[in-house]
Amino acid sequence: MTETTLTPVSVIGLGAMGSALATALLKAGHSTTVWNRSAEKAEALSEQGASRAATVVEAVQASPLVIVCVLDHTIMHELLDPLGEGLAGRVLVNLTTGTPKQAREAGAWAATMKTTYLDGAIMATPPMIGQPEAFLLYSGSEQAYEAHEATLKRFGGASSYFGTDPGLASLYDIALLTSMYMSFAGFLYGAALVGTANVDATSFATFAEGVISGIVLGDMDETARQIDDGHYPDDASPLAMQAAGMQTFIKAFHDEGIDTTILEHLKGLTDRTVAAGHAEAGLASLIEQIRRHV
Repeated sequence: MTETTLTPVSVIGLGAMGSALATALLKAGHSTTVWNRSAEKAEALSEQGASRAATVVEAVQASPLVIVCVLDHTIMHELLDPLGEGLAGRVLVNLTTGTPKQAREAGAWAATMKTTYLDGAIMATPPMIGQPEAFLLYSGSEQAYEAHEATLKRFGGASSYFGTDPGLASLYDIALLTSMYMSFAGFLYGAALVGTANVDATSFATFAEGVISGIVLGDMDETARQIDDGHYPDDASPLAMQAAGMQTFIKAFHDEGIDTTILEHLKGLTDRTVAAGHAEAGLASLIEQIRRHV
């Protein structure tokens, strides 16, 4: 099922992101109703043509598709729980940042409210909303996503649906952001080390970019295959050898007065993986220890 007319939409929560979402809808021609606890945040959107609801109830009743984007799930429930079955028959798209567990709990809660639920995560900044490259992740009701895909892609052309489990969108979101943070952390540690010799970060970045794209990203497919297979063949750079190298790295950072917390944690993971029988395997085998909650 796809939309044949522009669906009226209500947006609850008008922080920087919520306002950007409402603006994208207005630019696309959707009848858009907005509400925020601080009413003045709706003024600029009202000037663009949005209808200002006086209450959350009024906002929800105005549209069959309701977008909520507030600070956290606690606030979402504070706003929507009192509505009872006032949400019945509507599609609720929750773009509030939360954990996979919170998303699944929200999906179960929405069912008791007789509401069709989609959870979402936004991998974009407010200025990116409405652009083709903006990436939003959705999971939950497949029927709701298919019915409103055109509207939801007003927020980002690169958006995707990940499945009926409401927790999948936030699961992917957090996993992708963690990968990003770890990559940044690696670069920052490297820049800090070469900086002790007065090497500027710009010069270091020229070499770091090549290593990250050529070695790390270049090997990602093979690393993923080993993880999926649960088989870690002997590697040209075996973990036992890399563990010894990591000890040297830690000493180098320590000698220069730089924090070694992340490196020591990585060394600990490596040592435990070697002890578990993967001395000759490559870095992919570290996932066996990462999966263990210590």
